[in-house]
Amino acid sequence: MTEMTTTPDGDNEPQVSTRTPTRRGGGDPATRGRTTIADGVVEKIAGLAARDVIGVHAMGSGLSRTLGAVRDRVPGGSKSVTRGVKAEVGEVQTALDLEIVVDYGVSIGDVARAVRENVVAAVERMTGLEVVEVNIAVSDVKLPEEEEEEELQPPRIQ
Repeated sequence: MTEMTTTPDGDNEPQVSTRTPTRRGGGDPATRGRTTIADGVVEKIAGLAARDVIGVHAMGSGLSRTLGAVRDRVPGGSKSVTRGVKAEVGEVQTALDLEIVVDYGVSIGDVARAVRENVVAAVERMTGLEVVEVNIAVSDVKLPEEEEEEELQPPRIQ
């Protein structure tokens, strides 16, 4: 900021002021306040990312899949993307537990590795949280015959 001051001999000379402009709010606007992310948000992101991996047939245990199938058929019911996913979210880190069903014939180790990579990338990119661990439990293998049997049975609820 430049101000004009008059010297004792009457000359107007520019003087540089040492005053700093008043800044309100203190700091960068992006750093004001806190952002919290609910466990359910991280669970949804992880569930969708895990389902994107080839070789993952379904998420959750047999009981949760059965209850989910009934819920999906009820009018107004929605498909749960968080089935088989549990997240613990802290301020800067998160840990995930996933329960998956794999297709018969795929390498379980390769599928688990791909799920882990996809989940970590999606959660860290979307939330900014550090994913410290992704534990994967393979609860079942979907056999080709099982798919045919399910397709032949008519739904009990119409």
